[in-house]
Amino acid sequence: MRASVSRVLGALAGLLLGAAAAQGTPPPAIPPEAHRSGFDQMAPETRPMQADDSANPGMLWVRDGADLFARAPSPGSLPCAGCHAESAMRGVAARYPAFDEATGRPVDLEGRIDLCRTRHQGATALPREGHDLLALTAYLANLSRGLPLSPPDDPRLAPARAEGRRLFATPMGQLGFSCAACHDRQWGRRLGAATIPQGHPTGYPLYRLEWQDLGSLERRLRNCLTGMRAEPFTPGSAEAVALALYLAERAAPLPVESPGVRP
Repeated sequence: MRASVSRVLGALAGLLLGAAAAQGTPPPAIPPEAHRSGFDQMAPETRPMQADDSANPGMLWVRDGADLFARAPSPGSLPCAGCHAESAMRGVAARYPAFDEATGRPVDLEGRIDLCRTRHQGATALPREGHDLLALTAYLANLSRGLPLSPPDDPRLAPARAEGRRLFATPMGQLGFSCAACHDRQWGRRLGAATIPQGHPTGYPLYRLEWQDLGSLERRLRNCLTGMRAEPFTPGSAEAVALALYLAERAAPLPVESPGVRP
């Protein structure tokens, strides 16, 4: 994957040379009426894989997540379903990242799951990008499928939103690219056989054909940063959550699609 992203970004360097002088100027924001999901930009033969639950590989994780939600993590502890009715969880994933009062910081959905495990279930935190955490996240995200992304209008999130916006617009790494240089300035253009998407997080966790696996938004960000020759964010770090929060705000009110499928 690293080599693949590096090749893509190397080719993108040529595409961006003509815009190099404009790198210091923030690209115009994409107006809401022009928002496009990555699903809309996929090849027609790939879209049915996401649209049909019987053909969508990500549904395997959703089913595992439903089982984990209903099962206690250890004897004598409560399952997630012991506190949260499935019907009450519809829409929850669309509202993350959110502010956690106990820690005084924003957390993403994966972080909330682990906080619930450690605080209320007497269980250990699940490893980031591990099967069980991906499965629980995919299950909860799937319960919000079709609902608009709606990050909380919480003033306590303002510093994280600002930091996420800064990270999105700041050139990083040895190649000096920013997220905005591709996904605001160049979206819709062709890069080899691929169309550059707007970079909205509507489908995560999603199944990438290139990965042959389900992965989180954090994994995708890590791949991009590595390809840019930048230091990836530490999993669950303040920087990763801030960027995820800004991306959710930037994408709203596009609907949740998880589990998405992408090339």
